[in-house]
Amino acid sequence: MKAGISIAAALVAGLCNCCLAKGDPTRGRAIVVNRQVGMCLLCHSGPFPQEALQGNLAPDLRGAGARWTEAQLRQRIEDATRLNPATIMPAYGRSDGLWRVARAYRGQPLLTRRQIEDVAAFLATLRD
Repeated sequence: MKAGISIAAALVAGLCNCCLAKGDPTRGRAIVVNRQVGMCLLCHSGPFPQEALQGNLAPDLRGAGARWTEAQLRQRIEDATRLNPATIMPAYGRSDGLWRVARAYRGQPLLTRRQIEDVAAFLATLRD
């Protein structure tokens, strides 16, 4: 369970059981480098020497865990427009109020809450 959040408070906040548990950095890394799931490397680069054709539109993921807390990383993944309304980063955890969404993806987030927790946990390990 997340520190400082009771199960009752989490349920009131709309968090599921999967979000009460800490994310898994190994699963998170797999999501980040997967070009069909996370698609992170389309825009970002990072410490992934085995991955070709990394993006240069967004910040390098190296040192992400030193620049932001895990909670801040989670917020950026879920919906970066809360921090920057003009961002081009997809809202991976939001499904409402979006436009130009392919029919197959309408009404559902790009990543599940569990996947977002895993990606945030992984990015938090990138300290240098």
